Amino acid sequence: MAEPAAVRRRRLEGLVESRGFVRVADASQELDVSDVTIRGDLHALELGGTIVRVHGGAMPAEALREPTLEQSRGRDSAAKRAIGRAAAGLVTSGQSIFIDVGSTAMELALALGERRDLHDLVVVTSGLTIALALEPAVPRFSVVVTGGMLRPLQHSLVNPFAAPMLDALQFDIAFISCNGIHPHRGVTNLNLPEAEIKTRVLGRSRRHVLIADATKLGRTEVAVIGGIADFEALVTAGSVSPTLLADLQAQGLRVHLADSLDP
Repeated sequence: MAEPAAVRRRRLEGLVESRGFVRVADASQELDVSDVTIRGDLHALELGGTIVRVHGGAMPAEALREPTLEQSRGRDSAAKRAIGRAAAGLVTSGQSIFIDVGSTAMELALALGERRDLHDLVVVTSGLTIALALEPAVPRFSVVVTGGMLRPLQHSLVNPFAAPMLDALQFDIAFISCNGIHPHRGVTNLNLPEAEIKTRVLGRSRRHVLIADATKLGRTEVAVIGGIADFEALVTAGSVSPTLLADLQAQGLRVHLADSLDP
C-alpha cells in the first residue's frame, strides 16, 4: 500500500532539514516514488513555508537566513581574526582539540597554523574547509575530519555518521562557534544537525570555549547547544554591550575581549 502523502511529506521535510539540501532524484529513490511526486510534495512544503525549492532540489527555509561560510568571512572580518588569534593562544603543544565550523573557526585554524611553536597537536573538526586550512601544518599537526553528511552552506559534516567517531574521542579543549549567546537562554544555533554535533562534543571535552563575535551576543536561535554554565570562557571581539557583558560574567562565564589583546 502506498504511503499517505502527509506521512511522505513529513519524511521528506525531515530529509531536507537534516541534510541542508536534498536533490529531487535522491528523495525519489529514498522514498520510492517518482520525481513528479517529489516535486509536487516539495511544492506543497514550500507553500507551507518550511522549505525553499532551488535548482535540482530543496533547502530548509531557515537556510535563507544562514549565510554561506564565504559570505560570513566577509562580515566583521577584523573581529574574527582577533578572536582567532586570541583563541589560538589558549592552545599548547601535545593537546587534542576540536574546532567547530564557521568563519570564526576558520580564523582560529589559520592562526594555529601560523604558530610555528606548536607541535604534536591533534585537531579534530567537522568542517572540510577547516581541515584544508590546517593542511599546511601537517605533520606538526594531526588533522582528523569527522564523518557525516555534507552541508553545503558551511561545508560541514553532520550526523548520523559523525556521532560514533566523536564518542570514541576525548578533547582537551573544544572551540565552539554559534549564532546566539544569551545570558539566560543559553548558547544556540540556526541549524539543528550542526547543533547536535556541538552538543555531543561538549560531552567529550575537558574545557569548553565559545568563539563568537559581538553580533552573536544577546541573540537566540532555534537549536540549543547548551547553557552558559556549560562553557568556561568566551572569546569575542567587536562592539560589546557593557550590560550584556556583565550579565554573561554574572553567569560565571569568563569573557576574553580579543580586540584589547590585539597589537
